[in-house]
Amino acid sequence: MTVPWSERVIAVVGGDHREREIARQAAAAGAVVRAYGFPWPEEGIAGVRLCRDSDEALRDAHYGLLPIPGMAEDGSLYAPHAPRPIVIDRETLGRMAAGAHLILGTADHRLRAAAQAAGVGIVEYEQDRELMLRRGPTIVEGALQRIIELTEITIHGSAIGVVGQGTVGSLLTRTLVLLGAEVLVAARNPVQRAEAEVAGATAVPLDQLRQHAHRLDMLLSTVPVQVVGEEVLEALPTGSLVIDLAAPPGGIDLQKATELGHITSWARGLGARAPVTAGASQWDGIRKRIERMEGMT
Repeated sequence: MTVPWSERVIAVVGGDHREREIARQAAAAGAVVRAYGFPWPEEGIAGVRLCRDSDEALRDAHYGLLPIPGMAEDGSLYAPHAPRPIVIDRETLGRMAAGAHLILGTADHRLRAAAQAAGVGIVEYEQDRELMLRRGPTIVEGALQRIIELTEITIHGSAIGVVGQGTVGSLLTRTLVLLGAEVLVAARNPVQRAEAEVAGATAVPLDQLRQHAHRLDMLLSTVPVQVVGEEVLEALPTGSLVIDLAAPPGGIDLQKATELGHITSWARGLGARAPVTAGASQWDGIRKRIERMEGMT
């Protein structure tokens, strides 16, 4: 048995070019697909209807597919190309179909509360290791692109700090080592530090990062909780490249980093560097979740 896709309304709301591929694949599966808030191609997307706003897109929808990057402090979705911030409230969710679900990377407390009040389920997949591994290379390639754009030195031979060794952090460490960088990993988890050392990096506990920061050319954080503050940033050489790869609220005090004279970048949404590959991997993960929810697997 398979999901009766032709009887399912799917709303793809917010995001970037990855959502084009997600919408295209959902339509190709046979679902009724509506879209709002991501870059719309001039030629349109076969089987997908562009809506005026998120309310129209989500009305009577069985599934609302929202972006994987985290939500902003004001509760808005990641939607850099939308004409205005997209905030999904209880009233909008209350117009979805009975038994509807939102599927996204990570919801904030406001969206969770609104969904609960409206009787809408939430499925989060930010911590899905299989999916993160599949989309990880696009994020790593995007990070390399950002480094190249913002520096006048090579990655090869540079001293680069990587904070966090989750799925993306470990892929980033391995790639930087292979490119010839001198990589310093800062992580709380001793097993992750051991894995980083096996990959060819030097590893230290997170609380010892400040002692090593003076020798870094660049510092990249993959941790979605602010763990790099003023003490570490002051220890970095002036003009160092500081990149935060994490979802909101981020792992680095970028405002303080800028004030200290560092080159800064909040690199959210780097999966958009290869939107077809990333979008296809996200749809594969979403499709599997819908199949499980509907008892098809």
